Amino acid sequence: MKDSGAASDQRAAVEVTKDRNGIEQVVLRNPRGASAKISLHGGQALSWRTERGEELLFTSAKAIFKPPHAVRGGIPICFPQFGNRGSLEQHGFARNRSWVIDDNPPPLKPSDSQGKVYVDLLLKPSEEDLKIWPHSFEFRLRVSLAADGNLALISRIRNINCKPFSFSIAYHTYFAISDISEVRIEGLETLDYLDNLCQRERFTEQGDALTFESEIDRVYLSSSDKIAILDHERKRTFVVHKEGLPDVVVWNPWERKSKSMADFGDEEYRHMLCVDGAAIEKPITLKPGEEWTGRLELSLVHSS
Repeated sequence: MKDSGAASDQRAAVEVTKDRNGIEQVVLRNPRGASAKISLHGGQALSWRTERGEELLFTSAKAIFKPPHAVRGGIPICFPQFGNRGSLEQHGFARNRSWVIDDNPPPLKPSDSQGKVYVDLLLKPSEEDLKIWPHSFEFRLRVSLAADGNLALISRIRNINCKPFSFSIAYHTYFAISDISEVRIEGLETLDYLDNLCQRERFTEQGDALTFESEIDRVYLSSSDKIAILDHERKRTFVVHKEGLPDVVVWNPWERKSKSMADFGDEEYRHMLCVDGAAIEKPITLKPGEEWTGRLELSLVHSS
């Protein structure tokens, strides 16, 4: 947990607090006043704000912040399973577990630290976890906030078992948007995707940019490492950079499904869009002692 390369008067840039349910949260602040908030329940980023205090992540007004519920919003981490593609609970168990602050993590490359405020978190399986998913692992997560306000999440997953295991992972990022009708995604053109609304049937994206008129639940395969989400009304673009995460999930529940979710408002689908960096179609396999690293960096670009 560090405030790296900043003057000593900014040492308070990493602060540990508690929410109203007593769950520890880590607040990161960069020298310009941008911030991020990460809950130790799920290792989940719950807030990412610009220096003007503008919230960039969506969280439902009906979100439940009490374990064992996952919080509807922010950036839940789906591990070791995405969706219902396996025997575990929806999206796996990592987002519903208590993580700890890792005070002495193995080093990352210098560019992952320099000029950034960050926190390192660690998840290890409990005895109960090993009963439902019998694989020993260490999941290290660094969440960092750069001087320019970019938010980065770096995951390192190590197999400390004596046999190989495979997993899927997604950063299920809820972006806050003006209105779903005003938004388009660029960077998915001509890609194949699996449509979860059609029993995961495979299709090819035909449009130049993806726009939204109804429910969407797709996994785009083998995408480039850069995706852009353009919000015309707010004159801003989210740019998603990713490494080790070949797939992109795009999800919006639209009207009918919104009404069926207890922790989501009936009209909130208008103001959110999930775009995930993910590894789903081809699960990642780790041999004993092997480690996988995946990176997601989110940036905001204002247009005139």
